[in-house]
Amino acid sequence: MYSKEETQRLKREFWVTFAEKYPRKWMLYDTKIKDFSFKFYVDNKKAQVLIDIEHRNNEKRIAYFEKLEALKGILEEEFISDLVFEKDYVLENGKTISRIWIEKQGVGFSNRNNWDIIFDFYNEKMDALERFYLEYDEFIKDIEN
Repeated sequence: MYSKEETQRLKREFWVTFAEKYPRKWMLYDTKIKDFSFKFYVDNKKAQVLIDIEHRNNEKRIAYFEKLEALKGILEEEFISDLVFEKDYVLENGKTISRIWIEKQGVGFSNRNNWDIIFDFYNEKMDALERFYLEYDEFIKDIEN
């Protein structure tokens, strides 16, 4: 087991190494939609690429989710398959958000032998989600229709 400080240092090294291997600017929070973001997540069991819709207005949150759900066929055929769509995902703190994600099980940041596998997974999946978003962002942003 790692101490809290060792875990933080290792996680920091993990992200720095990822940035060095794939030196590009990821979209992440720069979607031009409030509380609509792309995220990377890793622990010691899995790595995930996520779209989180955390809008405080429940109707708007669901409207954005339903826009993505309407594009699910295109998303899975042309960009990335095996995504999990969850309209009402409850975070550990009890907050309900909408989440779309893909994960790779059996990998973790504390095992350096997993790092290249995780980095390649992140690059492939996040790149696909960003390309999808950039192609359909006008449709997704327009929740009035």
